[in-house]
Amino acid sequence: MQSYAKPPEPVPPHPTAASDPPALDPRRRRILFRATHRGTHETDVLIGGFVTPRIAGFSDAELDAIEELMELPDVDLADWLMGRLPIPPESDSPMLRAVQAAARSRSLEGMGR
Repeated sequence: MQSYAKPPEPVPPHPTAASDPPALDPRRRRILFRATHRGTHETDVLIGGFVTPRIAGFSDAELDAIEELMELPDVDLADWLMGRLPIPPESDSPMLRAVQAAARSRSLEGMGR
């Protein structure tokens, strides 16, 4: 008679660490995924770097604004956020200006300033 090994016990779920982000609702998870998977590395870093630490605290209006911003083409966003081109009036918004300010401050930090 052949003996079989006892199947392993199921692994208990990972306890939530104090540093784990709070659970996000489906809309915020979708926005976060879109912000960090734009299609170009540059905009992943620029927009994802802005959204990631703020997504849990965004109001519905801010979620609407970031979703609207993410409808813009990556090439244009990268140029505007890095200041290579001015933001045209039809695309200008407080959210785009906030992302731009964060992108510029990250660029300065990366240069050791």
